[in-house]
Amino acid sequence: MNPNRYLERIGWDGPDAGRLEPDADTLRRLHRRHLFRAPFENLDIHLKRRFTLDIPAVYDKIVARRRGGFCYELNGAFAWLLGELGFDVTLLSARVFGADGEPGEDFDHLALLVRLEERWLADVGFGDNFLDPLKLDSAEPQFDGLTTHRLVSGEDSSHVLERWLPDRSATGAWTPQYVFTTRPREMAEFDEMCVFHQTSPESHFTKKRVCTLARPDGRITLAGLTLIETVLDERTETELAGEAEWAETLRQTFGVVL
Repeated sequence: MNPNRYLERIGWDGPDAGRLEPDADTLRRLHRRHLFRAPFENLDIHLKRRFTLDIPAVYDKIVARRRGGFCYELNGAFAWLLGELGFDVTLLSARVFGADGEPGEDFDHLALLVRLEERWLADVGFGDNFLDPLKLDSAEPQFDGLTTHRLVSGEDSSHVLERWLPDRSATGAWTPQYVFTTRPREMAEFDEMCVFHQTSPESHFTKKRVCTLARPDGRITLAGLTLIETVLDERTETELAGEAEWAETLRQTFGVVL
């Protein structure tokens, strides 16, 4: 496990690991690079490849085999990298809001707390999410050039991540994404939910295969056999001809070879 090899994987163009300054600007640049290079994907689940949250194995998948993963993998590996680079990073458990407007179970999602002069929420494993880390102790809207999020206080010292989304009134609405506390967690605490999301028909990860990457001006997503490209507010969809074109699109567009 080599932090410089990890930096190469995400296309880092700054100082090497030994000379990198663990500050807010570095965190922001690393966060974006990770989102632009390591896709959010659940493909192993649909290939019936069981995986664990052993960090060396996750490192091998993301760095050596140049794959992506879902929240436990992407944020788990990113936390390791940040720690190696001198950041003070803590694993957090988050409960994701469902279509019914209610939050799910503990350990449904893994996010990261990074302590610098200010506290920051980092998250490279939530799919279509904020590009830049968010100031945890600010209730003001935070805009990353594409999306606007804010963090509001919830019950029992919790924080609720909200995203500004348009609604039918054309004025927009704050939509809750997930709720979390800053209680430190260990990777092993996420094992049970990791198994659930790989195996349960109730998990949205078992329902459809997906691979998605952020871009500076939008996002590109392969959902089933549909390729979805979003540039600012414009969305286009292309239906692929079959599995051969799907595999080639994975290789060319996402750099993923299964």
